[in-house]
This record gives sequence, structure tokens and C-alpha cells, in this order.
Amino acid sequence: MEHWETLRPGGLRFVWTGELFPPGLDSFLLSALPGLKPGLRVCDLGCGTGLLCLLLLQRQRELRVTGLDIQPEAIRLANRAAAENALTGQLDFRLEDLRQTALPAGTFDLVVCNPPYFPAGSGLPPRDSARRTARMEETCTLEDVCRTAARLLRWGGAFALVHKPERLTDLLCALRENGLEPKRLRTVCRRPDRAPSLVLLESRRGGRPGLAVEAPLILESPEGLAELDRIYFRGDES
Repeated sequence: MEHWETLRPGGLRFVWTGELFPPGLDSFLLSALPGLKPGLRVCDLGCGTGLLCLLLLQRQRELRVTGLDIQPEAIRLANRAAAENALTGQLDFRLEDLRQTALPAGTFDLVVCNPPYFPAGSGLPPRDSARRTARMEETCTLEDVCRTAARLLRWGGAFALVHKPERLTDLLCALRENGLEPKRLRTVCRRPDRAPSLVLLESRRGGRPGLAVEAPLILESPEGLAELDRIYFRGDES
């Protein structure tokens, strides 16, 4: 069943289905991580039904965004959302395997990704193929994602992604091995006495060494709740 929602009053509309994952906190948090300027060329690796692409455009309307996904139904719905929001010329969704994309190298200023979190064979995988593709590294690995991001980025371009804290060592190694220098790291915690549940990380192609570890986002704190209100466009009537 399709569900259509609006990001903010009078804003862009997005679509999701239970089979292709409902909107999650991680995509909203990731959309608020990179600095967005008019004219940036952006690529979303594994875009699903296009939520992250639409979130970026809601924050900065003068972007040109390309989304790649291997699942035909996800791309079909993403293209419907692009048409629904009259963004067909600005928002380009492609049915492609990110490991073999035909997009030319060095053409993007920013690459984003909400990747599969879990290695293939770990834990109990979801039964349906769509959820396995989204959650498990069966069709692409963290190394694949970083390699593709590095190829698509111009020199000095940024790669922003969200992942699980237990994969942080794997993530940092994969980034540096592909010429993407980690530059900003922020953890996300439910409460101050809880371990992080997510990490947000931005790297630069060809960047100099030096990682800024930012204050954690504590979701159940006054400051965290206020930040979540901004991230979710709550109270934004303009």
C-alpha cells in the first residue's frame, strides 16, 4: 500500500510503502548533515523511493539531484514523487547498480548514502528481498559504496553518510582506502546515559587529515528535541 506524506506544510510530497521501508530517523538526520549551497550537483546512492533526495531539495531548492537504486519498484515510486512535485527536470532517478553506474566520474559536488548497515550473513536477515537489499550488504558492501562515491565526486567534493557505531572502524578504513578523508563525525544517542545508536560522518575527496568530532545529538534532551523540530520542519509554516 502506498502512503503519501508532506515534508512540511505546503512542501514537497514523498511516497513510501511498507515493503520498501517507511521513512526513518536516519534519513532525516543525514539530510541535515551536509552544507547545501545553490547549484550543487548531488548523487544519492541507494535512493529507495527518493525520500533523502526530496529532503535535500526541501532544504535547498536550487540543487540538481540524481538518485540511483537497484530496485525497480523503488525507482518507479521515486519517479512518481518527482512528477508529483514538478521536479522531473531537476531530480533524476535511475535504475542502476551503484557498483556499475554509467554516471561519469568526477561530476558531483556531494554524494550521500544511507547504506545497508549489516554484513551479509550476520543475524537473521529479513525474508523479503526488498528489505534484505536495504538492510544487508548482499548487493553492495560498504567498500562498494565508498569506492563509487570517490569515483563520482570531484576533487574536494563531500561524501556524507549515516551508519551504525559498531561499523565505525570499517567505515573509516573504507573511506581512507578510497581517497575520502573523514572530516566530521557526530554520534546520535537516545539519552545521555545510552551508547550511540547512529553515527553521521562527512568526508572529503582528497581532503587533508584531521577529524572534527562534534558534540553528540542527544535525542531526548531539550537541545536535541529542538534540533529534531528543525530537522523535521516542525513549526515551519513559511
